[in-house]
Amino acid sequence: MIFKDMSQSSRDPLLIPVLSACNFVIGMGAFVVIGLLEPLGADMDRSAAQAGQLMTVYAIAYAVLSPALVALTGRIGRRRVLTAALALFALAAVMAAAAPGFGTLGASRIVAAAGAGMFTPVAAAVAAALYPAEQRARVLAAVFFGLTLSQVIGVPAGSFIAYTFGWRWAFAVVLALCLPCLWLIWTRVPAGLRFQPVSMADLAGILSQGRTMLAITFTGTFLGAIYVLYTYLAPLLSQTMGFGRDGITLALVIFGVGAVGGNILGGFLADRFGWRRTLLGLCVGQMALMPLFSMLPAPVPLVLLLTFCWAVFGWAFMAGQQMRLITFSGPRAPVVLALNAAAIYVGAALGSALGGIVIAKFGIATLGLAAGLAATLALLHLWISASRSPLVQT
Repeated sequence: MIFKDMSQSSRDPLLIPVLSACNFVIGMGAFVVIGLLEPLGADMDRSAAQAGQLMTVYAIAYAVLSPALVALTGRIGRRRVLTAALALFALAAVMAAAAPGFGTLGASRIVAAAGAGMFTPVAAAVAAALYPAEQRARVLAAVFFGLTLSQVIGVPAGSFIAYTFGWRWAFAVVLALCLPCLWLIWTRVPAGLRFQPVSMADLAGILSQGRTMLAITFTGTFLGAIYVLYTYLAPLLSQTMGFGRDGITLALVIFGVGAVGGNILGGFLADRFGWRRTLLGLCVGQMALMPLFSMLPAPVPLVLLLTFCWAVFGWAFMAGQQMRLITFSGPRAPVVLALNAAAIYVGAALGSALGGIVIAKFGIATLGLAAGLAATLALLHLWISASRSPLVQT
């Protein structure tokens, strides 16, 4: 990557907030499906398991398209790429809101994944290119804060809108939020900003390293276990707890708050205890917490507390995993982290698909047990990959 040396006075102070706001819209549009499975499924005559496969389609498309599209557009000005990516995401929202059938809705998720898969990594590259090394960690955290915030506000808001006005209106809101973001990107991102894309040789080199890929794919295993349950949280709470619009919205808000807290806690834990013990503890926490969702119904305060703790333990994992990968990846860290991002969506796809199979075969009440079992497999994956890491870690 070629970093552009810009003085503090020449930097637009609104650029980072704008990129973060755009990531908020991306996050809302990507994950809003989780909060509207029931109204969408009822309207499209689909079961919750079938509707949930929209998340699988999005995740697979993101994992496949993002690295390729970022590489293909690497020599184009960053402002143009970001604007085109956000326009593509807006187009996907139009397709979803006006979808005449389930097939068109699925196609809209592929288009959305293409737009998001270009926007988010390029936005991170722009932020890194415009700030000195000593500020990049904080700047990148600020850029990605929008994605985390979308879990707290965007997804619950989309769920509330879907249950109140219809699921199509949730995508219409995403479209409405995209429009001012398009103008902001075009006016705030410097023109002519470029960087050299990662070579295919670098990518092929990492893919051929079995030990490194074993470590990277732990991301998919861990998050896949979470998405077995998370994708279908709304219909689960509806059927076992009798939650309607307000209850589901509240549960999603609490989950989002827990996710933000987990992100903060994860950095502290990884710094204090090292990545190995942090990830080990989080796997065990998921194994203990998720099966409790198969014991519902329970008192509402306990369910909400369980949801919060589950989110904290789930989203505290990324700091330790990234520390682990950066430690042994050296100069290829950007490639490794790009593959790690792809693994997030592979995990979401596999978890969503597995959750749908579990519902079809055993019923929605068994999701917690299935997710706990998947977390056990993640623990086994961690043990094997940690014992075979390229370097001995602490």
